[in-house]
Amino acid sequence: MPGISEIRRLPYSAEQMFDLVADVARYGEFLPWVVGTRVRSNSETEMIADLLVGFKALREKFTSRVEKVRPGEIRVHYLDGPMRDLDNIWKFRPTPEGCEVDFAVSFTFRNAVFEALAGQYFDRAFRKMVSAFEARADQLYGSSNSSATSAA
Repeated sequence: MPGISEIRRLPYSAEQMFDLVADVARYGEFLPWVVGTRVRSNSETEMIADLLVGFKALREKFTSRVEKVRPGEIRVHYLDGPMRDLDNIWKFRPTPEGCEVDFAVSFTFRNAVFEALAGQYFDRAFRKMVSAFEARADQLYGSSNSSATSAA
């Protein structure tokens, strides 16, 4: 299964970054291509949520189960949608300057030809989404003043 990962060091606490990522209901406010969200159920340890993702006239719904282990980890397991599989994991590690955020995604498309085509753009889309989370953290918790570094 193809995948991609990125590590960022940010000047925010692991708890702040955990809260930002766990707030799926607000993804439409800052994530590119997310045009709607619906949280079906939510507890301290698990959430079931739908994301409506769109680009131009194309719209697809993704349903996921989100496992939350505060404040260190969020695992997202694909339940239903247009792909065969899509899983991601967020790890939040405290550092003296804030925290290190390790984000990894693995995916499989239902159609191998589409997977080969989409795979060419997935890296760019992934990095745009990571940057959107970083910008949202700056907005919510104060600007990082370019102190965030990539360790990919």
